Amino acid sequence: MRVTSLHTSNTTVRFPGRTTLPRLQRRAARAAAGNGSNGNGNGAGRRQTNKKQGPDYQNVQRNLALELVRVTEAAALAGGKWYGRGDKNAADQAAVDMMRKVLNTVNMDGVIVIGEGEKDEAPMLYCGEQIGNGTLEPQVDIAVDPLDGTTSIALGRNGAVCVIALAERGALFDPGPCMYMEKLAVGPAVDPKSVSLNKSIAENLAVVAKALKKPIGDVTVLVLDRPRHEQIIKEIREAGARIKLISDGDVGGAIEVAKLGAPVDVLFGIGGTPEGVIAAAALKCMGGTMQGRLWPRSDEERQKAEEAGYDISKVLYTDDLCAGEQVFFAATGVSDGDLLKGVRYFAGGASSNSIVMRSGSGTVRIIETQHRWEKPGITNPGFEVDPTASILEEKFNMKGKYKAGV
Repeated sequence: MRVTSLHTSNTTVRFPGRTTLPRLQRRAARAAAGNGSNGNGNGAGRRQTNKKQGPDYQNVQRNLALELVRVTEAAALAGGKWYGRGDKNAADQAAVDMMRKVLNTVNMDGVIVIGEGEKDEAPMLYCGEQIGNGTLEPQVDIAVDPLDGTTSIALGRNGAVCVIALAERGALFDPGPCMYMEKLAVGPAVDPKSVSLNKSIAENLAVVAKALKKPIGDVTVLVLDRPRHEQIIKEIREAGARIKLISDGDVGGAIEVAKLGAPVDVLFGIGGTPEGVIAAAALKCMGGTMQGRLWPRSDEERQKAEEAGYDISKVLYTDDLCAGEQVFFAATGVSDGDLLKGVRYFAGGASSNSIVMRSGSGTVRIIETQHRWEKPGITNPGFEVDPTASILEEKFNMKGKYKAGV
């Protein structure tokens, strides 16, 4: 497994294979000289700074995202088997089955806030379902999209991903009856207060261009290719910006705007509210911004939302959609896309490509994993979960020896 870690909380980027020995030697030399320019040994004259020089590994905390990535990997490996086979329901069900199976091995007390639907509509990963292996802590909300891009998988197209977001209990926005929302997403270089769904497309594009220090003609806007976006596309073109249309997968699209060296700069359009909440969790980890405004599809849906106490006119900001301070996100590619590579199957196994994020540390990891079917890994086909066993019991035998592949 190859992991690239990007610590966005500071200016230091570390990659495997890069030696830091010369830096350590310089530090040792300074220490021998007294840690200061005056050489008196008490540190006087040493340059004082409060700037962080790297991640703090003195107090290492549990990163749930590194456990969640096995959940999305398992779902991607199962859903990917249906690539191009014309059955989006079968692909979705395969991803749901494996996601739920592996989620139940994680040490947590989780509740599905955004899932496959209400209990009477979805037998697994339904809204309100208790998930995890039964431990009391941590108590968390969970948002899942076991296969974002079911149509893409069925038709053999690009951009399908399996995603999951997790935050403290009560932190994730409940969309209620409104399954669609207007969306605006930008990266960390754009001031969150400078853009707004209450502004015109042209006004927002001018702000984005100024923040990114480039002309509007060089700004690229990501939009779902839907008839409802005809007016938005027209306004973007009139403003002079470039457009990238995608057929599905606006979770991955929203994440794209916050990547370093992103190929797109801003997302506009109307898409699923659940996907908007999941994207907000990811952008919170990356320092980006998501805004949304509920978009009822009918008068009946509007009435239900208003009766439930929702303000349809209110602009929802990142912290409205995902209020937690400890947010975790993981996604694995199913078919190739700009964000992630899709699953590759080979004799006796497969490979997967994932992105893992944590808001508390600001880390964004890109993970490539090799899966071997003959090993007892929980992402492998045929793995069975003992509902009475904790994840630690599965990882270690009586002698404490780590089980390969877990």
